[in-house]
Amino acid sequence: MAANDDAGRGPISRGGVARQPLFAVAAVLLGSFLANFDSRLTTVGLPDLRGAFGLSFDEGAWLSTAGIGSQIFIAPAVAWLATVFGLRRVLGIPSLVYALVSLTIPFVRDYPTLIALSVVHGLLLGTFVPATLMIVFRNLPIRWWLPAIALYSIRVGFALDSSSSLVGFYVEHLGWQWLYWQGVVIAPLMGLMVYLGTPSEPVNRALLRAADWGGMLLLGASVGMIYAGLDQGNRLDWLGSGTVMALLVGGGVLFVAFLVNESWVAQPWAHVNVLFSRNVGLALILILLYTLTSLSNASLVPNFLGAVGQLRPEQSGWLLLTFGALPMSVLVPISIWLLRHFDTRTVVVVGFTCFAAANLWGTQLTHDWAREDFIGIVLLQAVAQSLTLLPLIITLLSNSDPSRATAFAAYIQIMRLGGAEIGVALMGTWLRVREQVHSFYIGQNLEVGDVNVVRALKQLADHFAAHGAGSAQARAVGTLASFVAREANVLAYIDGFWLCFWLAVAGLGFIALITRAPPGPFTPAPFGFAKRVLRKCGVQVS
Repeated sequence: MAANDDAGRGPISRGGVARQPLFAVAAVLLGSFLANFDSRLTTVGLPDLRGAFGLSFDEGAWLSTAGIGSQIFIAPAVAWLATVFGLRRVLGIPSLVYALVSLTIPFVRDYPTLIALSVVHGLLLGTFVPATLMIVFRNLPIRWWLPAIALYSIRVGFALDSSSSLVGFYVEHLGWQWLYWQGVVIAPLMGLMVYLGTPSEPVNRALLRAADWGGMLLLGASVGMIYAGLDQGNRLDWLGSGTVMALLVGGGVLFVAFLVNESWVAQPWAHVNVLFSRNVGLALILILLYTLTSLSNASLVPNFLGAVGQLRPEQSGWLLLTFGALPMSVLVPISIWLLRHFDTRTVVVVGFTCFAAANLWGTQLTHDWAREDFIGIVLLQAVAQSLTLLPLIITLLSNSDPSRATAFAAYIQIMRLGGAEIGVALMGTWLRVREQVHSFYIGQNLEVGDVNVVRALKQLADHFAAHGAGSAQARAVGTLASFVAREANVLAYIDGFWLCFWLAVAGLGFIALITRAPPGPFTPAPFGFAKRVLRKCGVQVS
């Protein structure tokens, strides 16, 4: 990047730039990773949590929805809260309260109290990622921005790929309580890093007096309700459930009220015209496509190994940790180097191409595939995750209006949390529906009295006859039915990979519509032969 840009400083906070930027970077790292790990741990470890708390399937589903929905409710407003009250206030005290709530939850057995604490837990957790990202832009010199944003962006893929292993380790060796208790250790440490790495800031009373509280509440409540409706839709049969319809329709009405509010108030908090820039709108669409495409690693691979391969999270987690998460320690520096010297669009094209290749590979799936057969897919996904989200964030920042940063940040958080969680909910519905369709079509080919069916049942009955002739026929029918269910599942996962493949192809199409970003601190600098040519032409480059 150009030297004259890199030497400068960003939109510093009213308290000044941090004198210890390493502490600020550590706060970004701890906060962003804690938020993603915590969300993933409670999702992947939900079966263990249901058993530990003695919850029914429905109660466990609402436990997960309450925790993540409350994150989505608070996240859009965090950038504004940090601007008004300062990062120390927004992260310091909440980190200590979060640690206390995390310590308490494993001891609770009353379900209403558990739900209430989960909501508080999610609200506090929802402040960490948006607030730590504010540290980057308000307290770090520009030369630190790209590495710090890289840590912020890579947390998604790293958490997705390592959470299964971590759940297995906690449950098998330390106890399920550590799904919550890790926050008791990490959150106060993050708060300390914030205190050491960010300056003290006074409350911005001018902004506080002009606060658009109605807009914040309407946007948070609307996206939170829509998420809850989508998350519960697969379990409650969508339009057949009054609860799901109430959540979706209520969330839609509140969002319309938010748009009306932002058009009428004197100082709107997050007016939608912040998204009217062509490149900003396209980049937000690409972030949504990234979250949906990466579901092949986050959902399809571990779920297939669990449903068809009958592996526990720690067993499938080894694959994702070894070939997905660990390679990112090498891939992240490579992505930073690429962004310093190449246009972000070029890097994103490589990322989405890797996504497309990995998902196309996954369409060759059969029931014989074991854990090791996914190594190539997971490696390609690791490359894709390292080369996609970071340049998309840089594209957004390069094309955004700094004077409307808090409004812009609100929509970033909606795409970050809402897109990922809604994608998981919709992928679950896609797999369920496709499994039912394939089960129906396979069943049509298994007619009673068919020669092949009779032969298969006889072979199975003869096999089971040695263990009891009386139950041999029933066991043969049950085994044949399990074969049908298995193959229907395999075909559904193949359809899932095809869906992610076409989403990646759509991402490549949208990249072609993005224009070059205006010059700024993230403008790439040429290197090697190109740099020498430009210098001979009298162009100053770094």
